[in-house]
Amino acid sequence: MNQEPTVPVERPAGTPRVVVAPITASDLERVGRFLHEHLDPRVPAETWTRTVRPAWCSPVDDHGHLLLEGDRVVGVYLAIHSERVLGGERRHVCNLAAWCVLDTHRAHGVRLLRAQLARPGVVFTDLSPSGTVPALNRRLGFTDLDTTTLLVPCLPLPTPGVRVVTSPARIDALLEGRDREIYRDHRDAAAARHVVLLVGGRPCYVMFRKVRRKGLPGFATLLHVSDPELLRRGGGALSRHLLRHRVVVLLAELRVAGYAPRLSRRLSDPRPKMFRGAGVAPGDVDDLYSELTSVPW
Repeated sequence: MNQEPTVPVERPAGTPRVVVAPITASDLERVGRFLHEHLDPRVPAETWTRTVRPAWCSPVDDHGHLLLEGDRVVGVYLAIHSERVLGGERRHVCNLAAWCVLDTHRAHGVRLLRAQLARPGVVFTDLSPSGTVPALNRRLGFTDLDTTTLLVPCLPLPTPGVRVVTSPARIDALLEGRDREIYRDHRDAAAARHVVLLVGGRPCYVMFRKVRRKGLPGFATLLHVSDPELLRRGGGALSRHLLRHRVVVLLAELRVAGYAPRLSRRLSDPRPKMFRGAGVAPGDVDDLYSELTSVPW
């Protein structure tokens, strides 16, 4: 959902100066309209507005940066902030989300990126870079995550002794500790779907999102798995649940699923995901507290 700015263009005489400013609460409605109109019209403006106000506590007050020409929004780079424990330390994580600049102003887009990356001591994640953005990120010191992805057909396989729990109250009661905290932080996130597999009475919390591939529905991606071994044993029940949601193929990254499900095959060209931050290892980075949980596109 990102784009790299192109070459500079001359500003006609009398044109208002283009400035970079933080996105504050008062900007959210016009930012939502801008992204709906210019980035993805399938996502309502209200959803964009809600996306940047997540349920979890944010360590900062802004929601990224925008480009203004006078009073007109001409570019946006959303940021979703969280405070996470990474590498044993509590860190400010800035998820670089939707980046959209009008074609007439794309030469200014790099200013938005510089404003985002100017935050000292912050860990940055970019979990949906596209086009030329991955190459740009690498030049700026970002590290690629291993996004080896498996295509898993959703089949109604028998899984005796496995129950699927979808009731929010029941999920909350079954989870404990960090998994309950993750669930409570994400239960109202617009893109996240939640299920608990009870395997031999033990809970495996699974978070997924429905996605399109090449414009086609019927796909889902795993975002979080609390216990890969329990998922291995109860995966058939998850498949049946996904089929009821009209999902026929599950896209499962090995780093999330923790194993290669039976009958799965590797995706030849998985989508990149990246991060940048001192003292952070790839294994510290996940898909939570990000646009992947918050924006249904």
